[in-house]
Amino acid sequence: MLVVCSDTHGTDAPRLSGRTLSAVREAEAVVHAGDFTTEASLDGFHREADRLHAVHGNVDTPAVADRLPPARIVDWNGLRIAVTHRPEGGATGMAMFGRERDADLVVHGHTHRPGFREGDPPVLNPGSHADPRGNRPGHAEIEAVDRGSDGEGGDPPPSEGRIVEPDGTVFERFEVEAGPDDRG
Repeated sequence: MLVVCSDTHGTDAPRLSGRTLSAVREAEAVVHAGDFTTEASLDGFHREADRLHAVHGNVDTPAVADRLPPARIVDWNGLRIAVTHRPEGGATGMAMFGRERDADLVVHGHTHRPGFREGDPPVLNPGSHADPRGNRPGHAEIEAVDRGSDGEGGDPPPSEGRIVEPDGTVFERFEVEAGPDDRG
């Protein structure tokens, strides 16, 4: 499972609780779309997640920003995921950001508004698990689907995702399809 978080806004801890904490601990990999705020929060995520792929956000301290890029590509289970913090340029900007990186999925944070938007490529904002600011608190979980042949030479099935509150309530489901295997 891949877990996607954003906008922790922690001062001395990663502010993980409930299903969010257990998902981060169980995950094969964790993507964080920025705004840890402090090194203590970033280090706390590193302690809980075996593999953390993160970018810095606009309120991260200089020490955090020095340790993390502003954008990155994460390859997981055949999916190519482009990650940034701010959704610069709205829907068009996010589509361009993803296409420039040949991404199957774009992940961003910043707005604290969880949601999944279909598109080319689709865009995921996991929301904030710890500082929702009037929105539902959330993180996203993406499950690998067997990418073996379906026996008829068709495309592999999409990965299945969901946006989940820290109490375990699933409030949105989505699918993400991997691009061709021959990408460079």
